[in-house]
Amino acid sequence: MQLIAEDLVIERGGRVVIDGLSVAVSEGETLVLSGANGAGKTTLLRAIAGYVRPAAGTIRLDGGDSELTISEQAHVVGHANAVKSSMTVFENAAFWSEYLSGHASDTEQIERALRHFGLEDLVEFPAAYLSAGQRRRLGLARLLLAPRPLWLLDEPTVSLDIASSDRLVAAVNHHTSGGGLAIIATHVPLALERVRTLTIAPRRMAA
Repeated sequence: MQLIAEDLVIERGGRVVIDGLSVAVSEGETLVLSGANGAGKTTLLRAIAGYVRPAAGTIRLDGGDSELTISEQAHVVGHANAVKSSMTVFENAAFWSEYLSGHASDTEQIERALRHFGLEDLVEFPAAYLSAGQRRRLGLARLLLAPRPLWLLDEPTVSLDIASSDRLVAAVNHHTSGGGLAIIATHVPLALERVRTLTIAPRRMAA
């Protein structure tokens, strides 16, 4: 499987922020997007996810399910944690499990995902009372609730301490070791395996 972007031109607010970008990410690989704030990292991720339509160029997932969109084959984690404050930690995870998989939630899988992100002692805790770091970990737990080949992560370490960031890195490395793809916009150095970096600057890209 390979994600391929060719000759992308992407506009934001009437201004071109990505101009003529071509890049490929193969199975088992992580691509880290680096660059200054406003350079276009989030815009590029949103375009890959299908939330922003490029002004020109193409994006495709070779080897994926031709009947599904790229977003339907991807986990997309942005700045919002998508946590429902009125629900418990477990209820939030169960909601995402059903939504992402399309079938009844798997209790064992939910417990594994919450345990991986250090939330096993908070399953019945109302999400409204979680700290910022705990809410972020709960938002990230959905990565492990349904298998999807492509992970698109925008500044995923926001609000995470070092130990929690290590949990995320372990999840990403396990995903790519099994043939998954990941594209991550981050300012934080992470001990990722099988990784390349794409540095984005205004109107120019350098791999």
